[in-house]
Amino acid sequence: MFSLTVRRNFMIAHSLPRPAFGPAQGLHGATFVTEVTFRRRTLNEDSIVLDIGEAGEVLDAILADLNYQNLDEHPDFAGKLSTTEALAEYIADAVAAKIRVGTDGQALAGIDVTLRETPDAWASYSLEFDAG
Repeated sequence: MFSLTVRRNFMIAHSLPRPAFGPAQGLHGATFVTEVTFRRRTLNEDSIVLDIGEAGEVLDAILADLNYQNLDEHPDFAGKLSTTEALAEYIADAVAAKIRVGTDGQALAGIDVTLRETPDAWASYSLEFDAG
């Protein structure tokens, strides 16, 4: 399996209003290092997984809608908890919707999204595809 990873940062504000989240129940900020890994069983005719520039542009477009936003007020998170895990799934689904329309995107085996809150704590979500 081959992979290509792109990384970006984004900042959000949110609250997690349940007792399980302790002090994070109140409004607070978070800065995430976002890594999206694109996986493919075989390389394309150019011997790459996916164009690295295209991969970065897709991630930039998704994160532009989240960066510096209060997710408590973001329509896509209305009535939902914006945990790190939930954000990873949201980003994976959004990236997949954009990247899968191209020929190389259709050949992907899946993507993995990792959100790093600190160097010592992160969450990931993997999305598997049926290669076309």
